[in-house]
Amino acid sequence: MSSVLEQSATTNPGHGDAFTTHMVTMSWTEDDGWHGLRLRPLANLAIHPATLGLHYGQVIFEGMKAYRRADGAMALFRPALNARRFQRSARRLAMPELPEEDYLRALESLVAADHHALSDDPTHSLYLRPLMYGSEANLMLRPSRTYEFLVLAFVAGGFFGDTLRPVSVYVSHEHSRAMPGGTGNVKCAANYGPSFTAQRTAAAAGCEQVVWLDSAEHRWVEEMGGMNIFFVRGDTLVTPPLTGTVLPGVTRDSLLALGPRLGYRVSEERVSVDRWRAECAAGTITEAFACGTAAVVTPIGRVVDTGGDWRIADGAMGPVTARLRTALTDIQQGRAADPDGWVHLVP
Repeated sequence: MSSVLEQSATTNPGHGDAFTTHMVTMSWTEDDGWHGLRLRPLANLAIHPATLGLHYGQVIFEGMKAYRRADGAMALFRPALNARRFQRSARRLAMPELPEEDYLRALESLVAADHHALSDDPTHSLYLRPLMYGSEANLMLRPSRTYEFLVLAFVAGGFFGDTLRPVSVYVSHEHSRAMPGGTGNVKCAANYGPSFTAQRTAAAAGCEQVVWLDSAEHRWVEEMGGMNIFFVRGDTLVTPPLTGTVLPGVTRDSLLALGPRLGYRVSEERVSVDRWRAECAAGTITEAFACGTAAVVTPIGRVVDTGGDWRIADGAMGPVTARLRTALTDIQQGRAADPDGWVHLVP
């Protein structure tokens, strides 16, 4: 387990292992409900080999960031949306919902304790990982009767490396991420392990990310591995609709709100791979980008597909992508006004 102290000599802490020194834990039982929220040193978990969540996938999580603002204060970005999505994930997996106020209190406790691990570098942030799992030692095929909630954190740099650059994406026709009636619209652990095979295929093809298609026809673009996707068509921002197989991202929702304020129209519509390719060739789609907590807003420069590869415009970051990224990060880091109260200052 790496610590931020061990990685202090690096300019970019990477993404995923520069852990801070504390975590927050809380427990749930049928008799007591949620109880015992406490801040404690980061430590390994002691679990029984028959822990139900390990065997049957009763595990949900969230991903969000805390930012150091220009005035030195620490802030969360729209944490209530993550709290409510965490509740939706719990309902879908027959787990107890964590009250929003407990979720926020846990985040605030951890950020207040470990904010010193974050430098003043505006490209770095404190990535927070809330997690809940079925903790009962019982292999009966049913929901757990006890649960543990915890939050840990790590200092995060750029998800795709040291510098912001367009990424290449691989269209997966062989595998599907989600299906109607499944769990594609919630954040459960079982959604992500099966995606690693396609991600390896993408890496072998020289790509950083997978583009997932619908599971029925394998032609409609839905999202990317752990992030949503947007297309720029003239003055319109286009993103796939929330059909139940697409995760409702907080960054996605924020960009749909920011777009009209910057003079862009927004549209939620299905876009096929063939249409994406054809509209790029015709110059109708001039930009595409990934968006999410980790990716923020990251341009897509090249698409690899069995039907033929293509570049999006000249393969560089476009002006709309750059403007949206700046507008979003300026609000998150306190450089711009926050008319909707999206920023949650940590006491």
